[in-house]
Amino acid sequence: MLINFSKTKKFAAMKRMISLKDNRIKEKDRAKAKEKKKKDPAALKEREVTKYPSCLFFQYNTQLGPPYHVLVDTNFINFSIKAKLDIVQSMMDCLYAKCVPCITDCVMAEIEKLGMKYRVALRIAKDPRFERLPCTHKGTYADDCLVQRVTQHKCYILATVDRDLKRRVRKIPGVPIMYISSHRYNIERMPDDYGAPRV
Repeated sequence: MLINFSKTKKFAAMKRMISLKDNRIKEKDRAKAKEKKKKDPAALKEREVTKYPSCLFFQYNTQLGPPYHVLVDTNFINFSIKAKLDIVQSMMDCLYAKCVPCITDCVMAEIEKLGMKYRVALRIAKDPRFERLPCTHKGTYADDCLVQRVTQHKCYILATVDRDLKRRVRKIPGVPIMYISSHRYNIERMPDDYGAPRV
């Protein structure tokens, strides 16, 4: 019986490799890779620590105080209309102090874009009791604008019903959140000393 060795598999077959002395390899490739230096465990590690504002003393925001400046979001105005709440009066009932609702240019632009359906919200936003805050940045995405303003200036309370925006603001220390529940305004993360009701 004849066995055809050409068709049988070769065992322990190795891949052919170019030898280091081959003239096809360039000089720079011939050099061995430099060994990495082992890190000294005794050496001091440098790392960048995020700087927190000086007004946050043990997470207690010293810049908050009456009259409270409340940054208002688009959906907060819309939900207040649905719940038939007077914004300024309801804020005062919630915080037991004078409140100044503030509205940024981005939020104003967002309400204007919504059209005729939200004309009542636009009329409320143009109320003289509302403080208008000018925006210097590019783009008109209101959520980013509010998060940026709240991060820079710790004197604001953010009024919103938007879950995503609440989630983003909860990561920023020292910023209370005002929201609507059971036909009234409630406040979250407000220091106990300020007398805000606990619900």
